[in-house]
Amino acid sequence: MQLVLEQEQEDLRAAVRAFAREEAPRSVLRAVVDGDHGPVPGLWRGLADRLDLVGLTVPASHGGSGAGHVERAVALEELGRALVPVPYLSCAVLAVDTLSSLADERARAELLPSIAAGERLVAVAVTENGRWDTEAVTTRAEPVSDDPAGGAGWVLTGRKETVLDGAGADVLLVLADTPDGPGFFQVDRDARGLTRTPLEPLDPTRAFARIGFDATPARRLTTPDARAALSRVRDLASVAVAAESLGVLAHALETAVEYAKVRIQFGRYIGSYQAVKHLCADSHVDLELSESVLRHAAWAADHAPGEFPVAAAHARLTVPAAAFRTAARAVEVLGGIGFTWEHDAHLYYKRARTLEHLLGDPSDAARVLADRLLPDTAPEAAR
Repeated sequence: MQLVLEQEQEDLRAAVRAFAREEAPRSVLRAVVDGDHGPVPGLWRGLADRLDLVGLTVPASHGGSGAGHVERAVALEELGRALVPVPYLSCAVLAVDTLSSLADERARAELLPSIAAGERLVAVAVTENGRWDTEAVTTRAEPVSDDPAGGAGWVLTGRKETVLDGAGADVLLVLADTPDGPGFFQVDRDARGLTRTPLEPLDPTRAFARIGFDATPARRLTTPDARAALSRVRDLASVAVAAESLGVLAHALETAVEYAKVRIQFGRYIGSYQAVKHLCADSHVDLELSESVLRHAAWAADHAPGEFPVAAAHARLTVPAAAFRTAARAVEVLGGIGFTWEHDAHLYYKRARTLEHLLGDPSDAARVLADRLLPDTAPEAAR
């Protein structure tokens, strides 16, 4: 197990942090918060062109860097620390991992190079009824006669909720139920019967949409086991969400500590009061524990497949919750200014809360972890 980053990974961290500071300062973030929820023009291509960050885990054979999940976790941590408003989690994580977990070489050859180059946005549509699993899926896929001109062969009917960056995606990867079980489907942005309704998110730095399908043409993506593929994608997404959460946690703690050092109340720096000290100390404990959990999970994703399912579930359960606790404590330490729209504390609070629920209810993560730790004794509902 490797819990300490190597020099190359630290260099990557420094490069992403510098990019965020130069290309996504607070003025850019505030422009997104106060106006359009969509991606900032130029930022996405900058991540792809300057840092090769979009295709970080895309294989070199498909135009990517072929790096590991440890490196991607480092990048996500820094993007989360600065709340950089780009569709990285949706496209460079969920879409790339979904394509990599399926057996459809045609889709990989078509989409991965354009994702890595920052030329095409791909989103994954799974969530229904607040759940991110095959058992909750009601969207139906029905086979149709193949069009001699190259028709899709399937049509989709149903609705997906809270699809991250779904409104602006060029391609959607959709989980749907079929007569022979769940499967993944590719839907192009101009497909007939496809509707996208942007949603007002809790986190104003993120874009979500409700996606509707009305006999929408789609192409079924080859995969021997959609359930296993989705489980793999969810585990990798759990590590990514934990990484971004760690960045949020670290920034919130730094903000609280720096404020406690300079704010004077009743003739004393507020950091000298026991109650404030305890808030900051508890957050520091959360930071240290969360970093260890994340580093283990990211390392296991690359080097220990036998350990990875438990490590991923552990990361999903613990790190986002710790980030939310720390963001809430930061607001408390900041006092009155922490509740204002002008201060960024509420943005980190909202990002932490959104990450905690992005892959479904946190209680689902607890059941998954219990099932994987004690598979023979876990309740039937957890399976």
